Amino acid sequence: MNPEDKTHSASKLATFGDNAPSGLDRAFAVLDLIARKPCRVIDITRFLNLPWATVHRTIKKLETAQFIMRDKNTNRYEVGARLWYVGSSYLINNKALSYSLQFLANTNEINNADVQIVERIGDYSVVIHTEKKQEQIIDKTQYGYHIPLHAGSKGLVLLAFSQPEFIDEYLTKPLEQLTPTTIANVKRLRKLLDQVRQEKYSQTFGDVQPHTGSMAAPFFNENNEVEGCVCFIYLKSIADNKNKVERLKQTLMLMSHSVSTDLGWRPGKNYIV
Repeated sequence: MNPEDKTHSASKLATFGDNAPSGLDRAFAVLDLIARKPCRVIDITRFLNLPWATVHRTIKKLETAQFIMRDKNTNRYEVGARLWYVGSSYLINNKALSYSLQFLANTNEINNADVQIVERIGDYSVVIHTEKKQEQIIDKTQYGYHIPLHAGSKGLVLLAFSQPEFIDEYLTKPLEQLTPTTIANVKRLRKLLDQVRQEKYSQTFGDVQPHTGSMAAPFFNENNEVEGCVCFIYLKSIADNKNKVERLKQTLMLMSHSVSTDLGWRPGKNYIV
């Protein structure tokens, strides 16, 4: 990791400077950084603007507790087994995921795309579950993969249904272009987000990876709040076939409606912002 990197993926991290963060604040910041990308102690000190001794002490405590672990070949620290254990308990009690799994177990209509269940965590859309529903390998679709909210159909859905204050703050930050097609113009993004809110659906191509397209639709709960979304990822050969794309869209919208209904949502209500 280059500590001087100023891309959007790093812009959310706190730097403490002359402030005196608590031990917990330091630990959370270190975990957040390592979860984004494995890094060395020196990377963390530069990124968080903290003394080397302070970071080293925090790192050792987290390592002893098995929240992180060190790669002996690179000296970079990565997420550890205990942190995965703590995080996995969240998925066990995740109702949107549970209802999504029930839907997927009872349908055979998806055979041209990989399926992702996605939530917004901070400035990112994060895959909390994925299932392969087509033969070819599509990179970067796996469980845990995360991208900035302004990229990909899933990110646009989750950003569009976020609080207006969050959207305004997000759009003041540098917007990384993952590919030449990624929309990084704020005016264009705002117009697109309005369209996503109206249609409760998003479809993109080539803005995350040049050879893949995606479509996404939100999950609403009983309070009409968005709890996450379902996303289908497919290759260009599918994107070029209008009939196959339309069939995928019908299944996607059915899944969105079914899971939302299971979560207590009822038609005729506006989402909460």
